[in-house]
Amino acid sequence: MSSRTPVFGGSSFLSGFTRLCKGLSVVLVGGYVVLQIFPPSLSFLALIPARTIPFAWNLITAGYIEQSLIEVAVSTVGLLFIGKLLEPIWGSREFLKFIFVVNFLTSICVFVTAIALYYVTRLESFLYTPYSGFRGVLSGFLVGIKQIIPYQELGVLKIKAKWMPSLFLLVSIAASFFAAESASYLPTLIFGTYMGWIYLRYFQRKPETNLRGDPSDEFAFSNFFPEFLRPVLDPIASIFDLIFCQRSKISNETKGHTLGATPLPISDPIEASRRRERGARALEERLAAEKASSVRSTGDPLHRDVAESV
Repeated sequence: MSSRTPVFGGSSFLSGFTRLCKGLSVVLVGGYVVLQIFPPSLSFLALIPARTIPFAWNLITAGYIEQSLIEVAVSTVGLLFIGKLLEPIWGSREFLKFIFVVNFLTSICVFVTAIALYYVTRLESFLYTPYSGFRGVLSGFLVGIKQIIPYQELGVLKIKAKWMPSLFLLVSIAASFFAAESASYLPTLIFGTYMGWIYLRYFQRKPETNLRGDPSDEFAFSNFFPEFLRPVLDPIASIFDLIFCQRSKISNETKGHTLGATPLPISDPIEASRRRERGARALEERLAAEKASSVRSTGDPLHRDVAESV
């Protein structure tokens, strides 16, 4: 009998994932199990706009509650695999902070949007639809991948990472025309992507320089769209620069990174480029390690020797 260990089974499958991602996956699975055992808990844990005022905690809990087996499977797999790339680069603390902030801000935006749509349409379905799921954070993760490895080709179709958030939203919006329940997930996807970009663009702290955000042109809001739309979008995006960049400038000045009106040689665009290079190297090293692990599992002595040399 062969003693080979399957690459996608048992501890070999879980060994490449971080402890934090495994713990968060347990939270997602546990939330789904709670709903199956005690279905009325959905009213307390999901975001139901008509009940958010007394149950304000659902602005936090809603993001970790999946309502179907498919949703919890997709969210768990997405968290494990994307987290395996982002967490080592950002650090566990920053990775967890990103999840919390994007989830909370997305819930607030969904709440405000649902209330506004109710007053416009007078449809009570906007007030009593239970909004929940980790998909908003997953959308934000795609923005993180766009930032770190924008030119890395991903998937079978070899799509560059910088287009992943835009294509994901485009496909989701197109699919919403054929799905009756689209109102329960589309706002979460849109706001998750947008909140993820705002946090990474203006607020994420860089441990190397202690500065905030990523002001590089490659990460501008208009770069989420085709080039012919950018002249129209740039003036709109400049509003957010005026709102958020001034705060970042004041914060950086108080930390001694500027001298009067003259910035010191430490620059965010340079650091952002270095971070993307680190992300690309981390991805290449991880793919090489996984390939070597896969070759070893075949049991072929020749392939094992090649893998060990790698």
